[in-house]
Formats: sequence, structure tokens, C-alpha cells
Amino acid sequence: MASPDLLPQEPKEAPKRRATAEAMASRQREISVSEFFTKNRHLLGFDNPAKALLTTVKEAVDNALDACEEAGILPEIVVDIKEVGKDRFKVIIEDNGPGIVKAQMAKIFAKLLYGSKFHRLKQSRGQQGIGISAAVLYAQLTTGKPAIITSKIGKGRPAHKIGLRIDTKSNAPDVTSDEIVPWDKEHGTRIELELQAAYRGGRTGVDSYLEQTVVANPHLGLIFDPPKGEPTVYPRASEELPREAKEIKPHPHGVELGMLQMMLSDAPDETIKHVLTDRFSRVSAAVADEICVKAAVAPKMRAGDVHGDELDRLHKALGEVKVMAPSADCVVPIGEDLLKTGLRRRYPKAEFYASSTRPPSVYRGNPFVVEVGLAYGGDMPTDESADVMRFANRVPLQYQPKACAISESVYQTNWKAYEVSQPKGSLPVGPLAVVVHLASVWVPFTSEAKEAVAHYDDLMRELRLAVQECGRKLATYLRAQHKAQSEQKRLGIFQRYIPEVAEALSIILERDKDEIARQFQAALPNFVRLGQTTEGAEAAAEEAPPAPSMLPPADSAAPPSMGEPPAGFDNDVSSSEVPAKKPGKNKN
Repeated sequence: MASPDLLPQEPKEAPKRRATAEAMASRQREISVSEFFTKNRHLLGFDNPAKALLTTVKEAVDNALDACEEAGILPEIVVDIKEVGKDRFKVIIEDNGPGIVKAQMAKIFAKLLYGSKFHRLKQSRGQQGIGISAAVLYAQLTTGKPAIITSKIGKGRPAHKIGLRIDTKSNAPDVTSDEIVPWDKEHGTRIELELQAAYRGGRTGVDSYLEQTVVANPHLGLIFDPPKGEPTVYPRASEELPREAKEIKPHPHGVELGMLQMMLSDAPDETIKHVLTDRFSRVSAAVADEICVKAAVAPKMRAGDVHGDELDRLHKALGEVKVMAPSADCVVPIGEDLLKTGLRRRYPKAEFYASSTRPPSVYRGNPFVVEVGLAYGGDMPTDESADVMRFANRVPLQYQPKACAISESVYQTNWKAYEVSQPKGSLPVGPLAVVVHLASVWVPFTSEAKEAVAHYDDLMRELRLAVQECGRKLATYLRAQHKAQSEQKRLGIFQRYIPEVAEALSIILERDKDEIARQFQAALPNFVRLGQTTEGAEAAAEEAPPAPSMLPPADSAAPPSMGEPPAGFDNDVSSSEVPAKKPGKNKN
């Protein structure tokens, strides 16, 4: 019997077409970036009212700090948050920066993807040209109120005050008001936004963000006026501005093929050799010749003529030829001393502070520096997880800790080796605060909201090594402290029984009891290390040698040997890196 599938089937009526190609084509149109983020504001950190308030403050403060530092001005920032209705707040951020010329005011605050930092390879807090204009957009969407911007560029110059909205269809500013107003500041910028928001405390609140900001920016003077309660003043802890980060050119080891193609097409009449030496960092004439030889292309070939296989070979050669690491002048770390200063501001009662800064390293051709600081003891809780503060280019990261490479580096560290309790797969537990700062020309954030750092292998390696360096300093201190306490206890035992022993011996030897006791006291240094005190523990910790770098130099193909670990230190490997034990070798 034939299968039903093989029997002739009745022809089915063809479905009616719902739309023609012409009709579908008529509905196609360009989407402006403002329109996109109007519907996807969660990508920028505005996914709930509490987070929206924090993101607004953060973007304004970041811009103020960048502007002040670039102009060489010690920053003074005022953050004022007022509750103006149910779930409505007015946010006012004022700085003493260089101000903004009137012609640029509208575009800076009311045009997304507009800024001066995206195309420059140097460390800065902002990168994308989205943040502050996104805050203006959110305020506009939730309250309908325009942003009010006041700016003055110098003494004797007028202060311009404008009202702004964003035309989302064209991603262009819409100026609603424009006037000159009296302002007693010599120079600076002020932004006022009214938005739907929620004010909350805790680790992800505005208060915590500002407290962490002054830790990473000790040169900042800050006044915070919350919706309820008295203003908090954070005086600057340093009168010295961070040095200016210098702009660098792209490094050949970090350039992708498409980027190389664009660089060549931008200079079609120049030779390949000239493009390599002129558009890349650390590429000398000799290195350019070596790249061309390895790629089998003529150095005098026009850049505009490089296509197909030649382009592929050239890109491959860029990654294979040994090139010096890029200059670290484009990166400005906080510094070990100032990092400890910041920790002392936040944890003034801690008993021990330590910090470590790793040598500059490179990932995807981008220089970066990792530094870690920690505070221990004092009034911090002993039965809670350590307080971990994450920073990228001096900016606190308060959301998505579990998705962040910085948090992972703390989790992966074997804190038990450093005398700190740590449940399996968790943060260390005890009176401990850890600060981890990543400074780079390009921070690989996992999203536009800039809440977590991506897990690049080179980054992870340096993060772990930096945490381990500080961990060793803490272990040195705690072991010295424990030893001092043990010696004090031992001393107490001796001193307790010396009078009794002296009295017994005086009877046996028929000698003066007090003289025998004095002789015992004089002999105590032979039995107890009286010089071993907790006062010397911190100094000993600071003298602990740093961990050797596991990263190869930029012109090396393989990492150097780590060599032997420093004497007296435990191995700094995470639980995941411990090699498996061979059968029959367990002595426990």
C-alpha cells in the first residue's frame, strides 16, 4: 500500500501577499541615535528611577572633573539634589571649570554622540559622547522639562543661560531659552535637570558614589547637598592635580583589519611605509620595512592600492612583527600614596593601609595600568564580606559587580593565604576594604552604561597580580601582628611567675628576692622578642617585595619565567590554578 505522503495531494490555495516590496520599501527610514535610545534608555543606565538619578549625577560629575583637569584647575564641584514632587527631583551640578563657549553649549548637552574624547587615545572618564546628553534626554522624557545650562568662560565675560531640549528625530538640540545672567563665579558650568527619580542610600546610591569618587580623586573638593539632611563637605586631600595624559597614536598590535583599511583609505596617495611610520606609534622606518617584507608588499606602494590579499598580509604582519610597547604617558594612575590617602579619608579608623601599582601593560595595543589599595581593621565589621570598590579611569563602578573582571580578580584571589577568611567561591570576610583601579586609554566596558569591565585575559592577569601584591603586604602585617601578640602573651606569662620563682630561689639560695627578680627581668630578652611590636608590622609590610610581572614585553612572544617566589611568602594562585595532586601523594 502506498504511503499517504506519496499519494496525490489536492493543490492548496496560495496565501495572499500581505504587502508588496514597494510598500515595504516605503516604510524604511533612518533611525536617529536619539530615537534609538529613547526606546532603549536602559542601555545607558536609565532602567529604573534610582539608577537614573545616580547615572545623571555621575555623568555630570565626570564631565566636570575631565574639564577641570584638562584646563589645569583644581576641581570644586557642588552636587545639589532637591525633591520637588512625588518621584520628582531637581539635580543641580555646578563646577569651577573653564566653562563652555556659547556656540558649543547646545551640542554638548543636547546631541548624542557628540564630544571631543572618542577619537583621542588618552585616558579620560568619558569616551562615547553620550552620557550627559542622555541625562538631558531622560529628563525630557520623564518630566517634559528642558535642561537649564549656565556657563561662563572667564572673568569679565558674560554668563550665558540657555534652556535645551533634544529633537529626537534629528538628534539635534532645540534651544528653548537664551539669556545673559549675572553670576559671581569667574568661570564654570552649571546644569539643572528635573527628572523622575528615586533617592536611595546603600552601595548603589548617590551618597556611596560620591564617597568613592573622592577616594579616587583626592584633588577634588566636593559639597553634596542631599534631599534630606545637612550638606556634606569633602575637602580635597591633595593640592596637586594629576599630570596631564598625553594623546598617543594607535599601536599596530591593537589595530583590526577594518580599521587598517580605513587608515589606508584616508591617505590613498601616501606610501605604505609613510602611513605606517606616521599613523602608528612605535613604528620606526626600520620596523616599517620589516612589516612590508613580512607582508610581501613594496614599502613605496600607494596606500590606496592595497586591497584583498595584500591587505590581509599587511594586517597579519602588523601583529607578528616585534614592536615596542606604546608609551604609558597616555595613562595617569592615582598613585600609591594618594590611593592610601583616599582610603584614610573613607576609613579613618583602619589599623593598616597598603597599595600597589603594577607596571604599565598592553591589551589590544592599548596601554593600561592596574593599581590596588586596601584598608584593614578599625571599626569595619568582622563578620561581613569585604567592601570592594571598583574604578575605571577614576570613576566608581557600582552596578553589575558579578559581570565585571575587577570583581572576578578579587573572587579568584586565595585570601586564606593572606590570613583572611574566605568562603569557597566568595569574597573574603573580615574588616577589609579593597580598591581596584583600572586606568587605560580604552576601557572595555561590557555596555554603553559603563558598569562593568570585560574579561580580557591580559587584564585579568594584571588585576590578579595587583590584588596579590597587596594581599602579601596585608599578610606580612597580620603575621607580624600575630607574632607580636604572641610575644606579649609570652612576656605576660614570664612576668607573672618571676616573683614566685624569685621568692622560691631566694629561700633555696638564701639570696635577696628582689635581686633575683631583677636578674630574671634582665634575662627576658633571651626568651622574649621584646622589640617585636605591632608598630613595626606596617613598615615591614610596606617593604615586602612586589610580585614579578607575568606579562611579556610588547616585543616578546612568550612570557618570561616568574622565577622563585620571595622568601616567606605563600604561593599566589587562585583555587582554579592549583595543579591536581598525584594519587598516593596526599600526606594528610
